[in-house]
Amino acid sequence: MFKKVIESKSLQRLSGADRKKLKRTVKEHFPQASDADIDVILPPKAEITVAKFPNRVHVYGVEGGFPMIFDVDGRGNEIFPTVYALWKVPGLLPAFVLKGGEVSRFVIGGADLMFPGISIPPEGLPSFSAGQPWAVKVPGNPAPIAVGITTMSSSEALKAGLRGKALRITHYYHDSLWESAEGHYVPNAGFLEDVVLEDPASSSVSQVSDSHEEADNASTDLHDDVNNGEEGDPVDVLDVHSEQDVNASLQRELKDEISVEMAVDMSGLKVLSDGVSVQELNEKDHHTLSSEEVDALLDKCLLQALHTTVKDKDLPIPGSTLWASHILPCRPSGVTLDIKKSSHKKLSKWLQSKSSAGLISAKEDKHKKEVVLIAVNHRHPDYMSFRPEKRQTEGVGQSIDTAAGENRQSRLQLEVVEIYKSSTHVNPIFASVGADTGRFFTATEAADIVFRYVENENLVKPMNKATVVLDATLCDALYKGTVKKGSSYPTEIHKKDLGPAFLSRMQVHHRVTRGNDSAVRKGALKAVQIMTERRQGNKKVTRVSGLESFLMDAEALASELQKKFACSTTVAELPGKKGQHEVLVQGGVIEDLARHLVEQYGIPKRYIEVLDKTKK
Repeated sequence: MFKKVIESKSLQRLSGADRKKLKRTVKEHFPQASDADIDVILPPKAEITVAKFPNRVHVYGVEGGFPMIFDVDGRGNEIFPTVYALWKVPGLLPAFVLKGGEVSRFVIGGADLMFPGISIPPEGLPSFSAGQPWAVKVPGNPAPIAVGITTMSSSEALKAGLRGKALRITHYYHDSLWESAEGHYVPNAGFLEDVVLEDPASSSVSQVSDSHEEADNASTDLHDDVNNGEEGDPVDVLDVHSEQDVNASLQRELKDEISVEMAVDMSGLKVLSDGVSVQELNEKDHHTLSSEEVDALLDKCLLQALHTTVKDKDLPIPGSTLWASHILPCRPSGVTLDIKKSSHKKLSKWLQSKSSAGLISAKEDKHKKEVVLIAVNHRHPDYMSFRPEKRQTEGVGQSIDTAAGENRQSRLQLEVVEIYKSSTHVNPIFASVGADTGRFFTATEAADIVFRYVENENLVKPMNKATVVLDATLCDALYKGTVKKGSSYPTEIHKKDLGPAFLSRMQVHHRVTRGNDSAVRKGALKAVQIMTERRQGNKKVTRVSGLESFLMDAEALASELQKKFACSTTVAELPGKKGQHEVLVQGGVIEDLARHLVEQYGIPKRYIEVLDKTKK
């Protein structure tokens, strides 16, 4: 809904009566919220404004502050809090917790939330009905990252085996609504540019609190004082224990667990002493860079990307793709890279400055209004003097890189195997050798069965060991129903033809395996179809379907292609084919899309069919 920037048609203040009506509406939609909670997001003495957009969305916020509530249709039927409101009152909505921070990349990239990405608590899936607003959180981080509306009830989800779409996301951190707020911010250090992780400050406080409770178990009064405090509140703990105890317990925790490291300079040097205090740890976590440091970090990340991930064969590359797919992954772990905090302020101006310096060649695409990287000057002094580093990360950063690498590896680990199942024609052969007619066999295993039968029945021709004599059972298995009326049945067959003939009489299936997922499909495997056609206004659109055959999620692919090609994508169910979807990509990207499926998802070229209807 807020994936693209949309200018509001009007902005006006609410009257006193309208403010009261808005609060009543919010209270009706969020009955678990107290009057105090609503006063936090809509202060009684503050001016409330409403911004009306061409798509009928109304956004309510504090004048000069942040957007707090948005109404999808402008009629009060679908009311949602923004992430800014949820950061002030996290309990305003019930929340799904993701399986890990790495899943947040998809959510804040514009994808809807799927059930496989949700962490199910030990007590089971919470109860909910279809059409309810829910929030999305990352484990270990109390601040929600997105809001959406449930697509089915909890009972329907259980019947579906917890597969499919759980939430239709309406708003998320880093979308245009979040960015439209002047002075937009993040609630804690776990919110990075393209991923949201566990809040390091919360985890540190939690470790300190747990250590103190264990140490003071013998003192009942002291134990009660700590427990009477608010959970996760470091003030109560520090009031009861001395700073020396805090440092000592934190030191023990750091030694028992992993060594926490943080990047504090441009060279990627990571320093943290064992005896660090809570205050020092928080200062490191919230370290901000000056504009000069951001400029230096930008240049370093660009050179690292040009040396490692940007290939000449991929050029030209849109600036947005260069930033998201190449520059951001090169930043030091734990450092947020924001182009707005540099002296250039805009990505286009920064790339143009590098083009003027001769490091790269870039030009503005007037149609897309975006700077595009055309070429790299490999003879430039900065390029030649730079030595790319092999990035080493530990702790949380290492788990992210490892998870990302495993995720990409699992996508590439596609295995397509042709397997066979017994049929009525060959059942007597299977019964004779004691083979299971209900299981699947590879081509080699199936051929072994028929040769075991030949050996058991001694059907090899004595005078010619390469020939098999056909008895009545084997002859029927191979040829019954295929010989024309009036023709005689064969009496023998060459050994090299016996295996293929036997396989041709069995049921053909395909087993498709990707990572830990596997599926068996009857018949020949259907290829992925990619087709480009023209629409009204001479615009091109590329369709891709048949993804389900290779265990690919259409929603995830659409979000990925949207970033890769910097264009809009949609997902639609194929008419008359329940459960099968196609992804529509704006533009003629048929060749690039086919290459992406081969390189990123490991689909063999023989299983990709392309058709370009725009060529005359």
